[in-house]
Amino acid sequence: MNAPPTLFESSLTSLKLLSRGKVRDIYEVDNKHLLIVTTDRLSAFDVILPDPIPGKGRVLTSISNFWFEKMKHIIPNHLTELKLEDVIPNNEQRMQVSGRAIIVKRLNPLPVEAIVRGYLIGSGWNDYQHSGAVCGITLAKGLQQAEKLTEAIYTPSSKATKGDHDENISFEQTTKLLGQDIAEKIKKISLQLYSEAAEFAKDRGVIIADTKFEFGLDDDGELYLIDEVLTPDSSRFWPAEQYQLGISPPSFDKQYVRDYLETLDWDKTAPGPSLPKDVLEVCAFKYIEAESKLTCD
Repeated sequence: MNAPPTLFESSLTSLKLLSRGKVRDIYEVDNKHLLIVTTDRLSAFDVILPDPIPGKGRVLTSISNFWFEKMKHIIPNHLTELKLEDVIPNNEQRMQVSGRAIIVKRLNPLPVEAIVRGYLIGSGWNDYQHSGAVCGITLAKGLQQAEKLTEAIYTPSSKATKGDHDENISFEQTTKLLGQDIAEKIKKISLQLYSEAAEFAKDRGVIIADTKFEFGLDDDGELYLIDEVLTPDSSRFWPAEQYQLGISPPSFDKQYVRDYLETLDWDKTAPGPSLPKDVLEVCAFKYIEAESKLTCD
């Protein structure tokens, strides 16, 4: 069977397009539901790159749906029972987004990305080298790059608009944005989600170094898990057998692309550089490998 065509940008004429994000196109179904299409677009350093990753949107959708189901005992999520044929009657248009689209509850997204770090890597490692802290949280002295933290830490960020960069914020700032109760609930749930996922993934030979969650409220103030969950786009996944201290470990996620981009003379602002074919192919394989390890019995 031939691989599905790459989708950089969806085009559904039967539904009203509300927005195009870094990866997802969002359409209005009605006043209570949205259709979210996960494209093959790739963003790095908050910039959308010009070349799509083949099959990426399908993989992200598959992995997210797996975790939504697995974590529903912790918090409800935005998925509904509606199917594509319920909202897209045209077969040709339906096939365009098949396997990469979900119909979700129409919720009020909260302006915070709930980031949980279990290992010292990325911007957290950079912060630690300069200050001995990560996002204002002081850590023990003498830690190495990629070292597992004694316990996972919650380091939220503000959600950037398209083309801007997310900014780390303190937990106290999130209470001002969300209110004390919601801020504390999100922190507790995020740490629980990460803890359970990390234990599960460990048994599958995958280390989840860090991840981010997003949340929304319904009109009654109930909290839901939204967007994507524990995917190669929202997390750092490392193969456990190749993990070692002192280096940025090889990964199943888009860190491979980030590492390549770091070798270029690029200021990390739009437009992003084109990616060589071999980089696209390796990245696509890493996404599929992550899906296989995490979701297949």
